[in-house]
Amino acid sequence: MRGCGLPLTQRERALVCPAGHSFDIARSGYINLLQPQDRRSLSAGDSQAAVEARAALEESGVGRAVIDAIIHTTAALRLPADAIAVDLGSGTGEMLGGLAKAGPISGIGIDLSVAAAELGARRFPSLTWIVANADRRLPLQDDSVDVVLSIHGRRNPAECRRVLTPAGVLIVVLPAADDVIELRTVVQGEGVERNRIDAMLVEHAAGFTVVERLPIREQLTLERSALLNLLRGTYRGARFKLSERVEAMERMDVTLSSEMCVLRKM
Repeated sequence: MRGCGLPLTQRERALVCPAGHSFDIARSGYINLLQPQDRRSLSAGDSQAAVEARAALEESGVGRAVIDAIIHTTAALRLPADAIAVDLGSGTGEMLGGLAKAGPISGIGIDLSVAAAELGARRFPSLTWIVANADRRLPLQDDSVDVVLSIHGRRNPAECRRVLTPAGVLIVVLPAADDVIELRTVVQGEGVERNRIDAMLVEHAAGFTVVERLPIREQLTLERSALLNLLRGTYRGARFKLSERVEAMERMDVTLSSEMCVLRKM
């Protein structure tokens, strides 16, 4: 419960704190810590359709460059054997699952979407999957996490700094200015380039120092099904599902472009 902050321990199919607050563990394995005041609607977070669209893209290899870059970067950190990695906005779980396969970590995925947490729990049952609002207080103890990931997702600088160990690292990946610009040009009628990195760095300047910045870029030729999944995987995609431009899409060269920033806790 909000304001409690006591540690949770597992008792059969529930997590319980010393004050008696209890949270059931779903059959698929995720834990829902979301409180009514933490969501704006009963269907908070990504829809089932959006989660499935992203999973289909990942299965076909679309976006793999980001996962590979983070695995490589995290391996170079030489984390302790019992390292804890947390993924904010963990989505389908592919990122955290890939990280766990690459090295011995304890992974915790946090997402606002029940559909996302359930998929992550089914795919990677050895990791911990939590439904919670990462914009609020993270359900983690102070100085307990070695790496926090924010991949095209939620960011909470103050909470990330609180939960990271003194040597902890925050890895943020944001869409670059020209990410999917070809698709955006077709669907929206224009391809406006927008720099998101500078604002993010300002947002984190009080608690973090920049260790590394790395562009991640690939150009793929995608068929209609993958193009539609790219749209479905975004909040804005549903707006264009009946667009004449969308109906006309068949095959397209698409740029997937991101920038990764490695930030160390000050």
